[in-house]
Amino acid sequence: MRLQKFLANAGIASRRKAEELIAAGRVEVNGQTVREMGFLVDPEKDEVKYMNRVVRPEKNKIYLMLNKPAGCVSTCHDENGRKTVMQYVKDVKERLYPVGRLDFTTEGLLLMTNDGSLTNALTHPKHNVQKKYLAVIDAEITEEELEKLSKGVVLDDGYKTAPCVMKLLSSSGSRSEVLCVITEGKNRQVRRMFAAIEKNVCYLKRVAVGDIKLGNLKKGSYRMLTKEEVAYLKKFVL
Repeated sequence: MRLQKFLANAGIASRRKAEELIAAGRVEVNGQTVREMGFLVDPEKDEVKYMNRVVRPEKNKIYLMLNKPAGCVSTCHDENGRKTVMQYVKDVKERLYPVGRLDFTTEGLLLMTNDGSLTNALTHPKHNVQKKYLAVIDAEITEEELEKLSKGVVLDDGYKTAPCVMKLLSSSGSRSEVLCVITEGKNRQVRRMFAAIEKNVCYLKRVAVGDIKLGNLKKGSYRMLTKEEVAYLKKFVL
């Protein structure tokens, strides 16, 4: 088994992130640091360590959704000492990892699991998993502006976004509510898309990932996914 796949299956990180950890020299196999991509390991014979801790595949797979509050980061640790999403799932004994990220000021649905294969599948661009957001803009927005966003706009780094769905829910002179459905996951993408048409997002909440909906889950709370929800997500692994 490739080392990055072993790490992903053990819930250490997604496969792509595991490759970064290997390249950074943070993984050992049988006492030797390995930086080679595609390095093969035997899960039954080889001892793999990450950060001096022996890595063993998680036998009990956990799948949950958290209603992430604003004011915390979607990582396991934060170098700046900020609150992380892990503080909201303290009573789960398994080592979990967020599936993708929501930025510090964004609320809403964040999937978390120790299933590295699923994390890798859901975050891979080829699957085009839909993500739905409720965005509140501190200004009036026109249908023409929304049409421009839906066709794709050029972000501040020169990247042009893929076509998406933008639906106006309500609008007044000082406030507009927009349902945004995107299939990409660029850093702070929704906020940057509106910034491209000189609009400011003052509130952003993710309400669904594919067919998985946040519903009425309270802010800061989590729940385990149902068997049906897990089965739906695992379709992306195939």
